[in-house]
Amino acid sequence: MTRTFNWRLVFKTMGVLTTLEAFFLLVPTFAAWWYDEPDLGAWVISSGITWLSSWWMLLAGRRAERRVGEREGYVIVATVWLVYSIFGMLPYWLSGALSSITDAWYETMAGFTTTGSTVLTDVAVQTHSILLWRALSQWIGGMGIIVLSVAILPMFGLGGMQLYSAEVTGVSYEKLSPRIADTAKHMWLTYIGLTIGEGILLWLFGMGKFDSVCHAMATISTGGFATHNDSVISFSPAIQWIILIFMLLSGINFTQLIYLFRGKPQRLIHDEETKWYIGACAVAGTALAAGLLVHTGAWENIRIGFFTAVAMITSTGFVASDYMVWPPILWMIVFFLMFPGGASGSTAGGMKWVRVAIFAKSAIAETKRRIHPNAVIPVRFNGRTIREQTTSNIVAFMFFYIVIIVMASLWFCGCGIGFDEALGIAVSMIGNVGVSIGQWGSSGCYAALPDAAKWMATFVMLIGRLEIFTVILLFSRALWKK
Repeated sequence: MTRTFNWRLVFKTMGVLTTLEAFFLLVPTFAAWWYDEPDLGAWVISSGITWLSSWWMLLAGRRAERRVGEREGYVIVATVWLVYSIFGMLPYWLSGALSSITDAWYETMAGFTTTGSTVLTDVAVQTHSILLWRALSQWIGGMGIIVLSVAILPMFGLGGMQLYSAEVTGVSYEKLSPRIADTAKHMWLTYIGLTIGEGILLWLFGMGKFDSVCHAMATISTGGFATHNDSVISFSPAIQWIILIFMLLSGINFTQLIYLFRGKPQRLIHDEETKWYIGACAVAGTALAAGLLVHTGAWENIRIGFFTAVAMITSTGFVASDYMVWPPILWMIVFFLMFPGGASGSTAGGMKWVRVAIFAKSAIAETKRRIHPNAVIPVRFNGRTIREQTTSNIVAFMFFYIVIIVMASLWFCGCGIGFDEALGIAVSMIGNVGVSIGQWGSSGCYAALPDAAKWMATFVMLIGRLEIFTVILLFSRALWKK
């Protein structure tokens, strides 16, 4: 029997979440007042519009039934990124930082999806409030708007399990406690703790207070928005090492990090996905460092090689050197590092290493079955036999991932962009990396993209952030029938 869609609950939930965004908008509003900046009025208007809209949504959702089904969960998770971006773009547009709605939308979506690409041609001249909002928007999107809201929604009588399962990245999710809200709180406390810890270290090693706050939020969210035009190239080697370490931590499953901070490092040490992830960072970093040493002979290239490898694998997109001036084989390695991403349950984008590992193991097992047709060769991960349904899910994910890259590349080519650059942008956007290859390369600035390409790029960012299926299912007739 078809169940009536609970629109009132969707409006009520969106009202709560938009109220939360209005609260976050007060932070850069205060910064504009503190630094006596000319865009204070734009922030006040943006905050006011967001507050009024949130109350209208709460009014529309009054007397909503307290049931969140799969349909409502997927609609809320997909819609909240759009709603947040609509209100989040207002300060850019009203302040004049970005004169077109297309550019304001692009910058906002790049923030909330933690893609970290920009259309600001000169970041250094932006006001403190604009720079802070760029950092804050990706910090909000890093752990996930829904994971944050799940810790708050129970106070309004709303359940969060369906939202959490639709939002959390990877093949599966793990609860740290029986109540899903407690799990979300543990994850956010860890997230906040890492942000504060990195910010303090950056400040102690010579980075300014404001820059420390912005770069800490950009690192832990694996977003990559910087306050300088050259990303982090101009900062000291010590600061780059600190950022590298925290990028590496942010690419690990946060559940494993919580167990580590609770004094149970064996969970992290024995986790197979973490081994694949750390191993890939080590191998890729060594390859880039060795290639750069052969190319220039400078020992600082060891740091640059490992920094670049971790920045690409975790989809952070920070740049310690212009890799487009490296030998082609090295920047092609950088390009392929944009695919896998970090671990499931981390803030990183990409395919996720649990999928890559199971996909590779399944391919090896299938090869063995060809040789020994009667043999039973199970695929195991973390000591457990992987179900056929899980493998099918991964194969489907990989298929759609490649199809979207192909279709987006064709769209970008149709907009007049060269093939290699179109492919690079598509891979970067779906992996939420930000930087790419070719003309845009390590700058991560896409101001020169045609408007049609910018709108497609934001759509691909969203698909990548929601891990494809959340968006695809919204267009499935089966979801709306049951």
